[in-house]
Amino acid sequence: MPSKPPVIYPTQRRLLSALGERLRLARLRRKLTVDITCQRAGISRMTLFRAERGSPAIALGTLTRLLAVLGLEGDLELLARDDKLGRLLQDQALAPRRRRSARAHPKGAEPPERAP
Repeated sequence: MPSKPPVIYPTQRRLLSALGERLRLARLRRKLTVDITCQRAGISRMTLFRAERGSPAIALGTLTRLLAVLGLEGDLELLARDDKLGRLLQDQALAPRRRRSARAHPKGAEPPERAP
């Protein structure tokens, strides 16, 4: 176990805080009390308060259970769904297709047929 927690950058802190606020607002819109939410998610009140504050120490499994209680578990599908940068990097790393050399098939000979 590391002696110091990893550094959380300001951008990441803002993202986590915004997520926590959205979780709190979703709970309030559904008129779910803290106790009922905690009971359904199987977590303590302190864990819920930390999640709603955007604590980086909340486990992904806990967030998943909270989203399920709020009926928002489908939103996990949206995380990193379209990895535009990753696809661009992958496409750049692909080797260009090589053309067949003229020596592979004598002039006038048909290339071998490919199976569909």
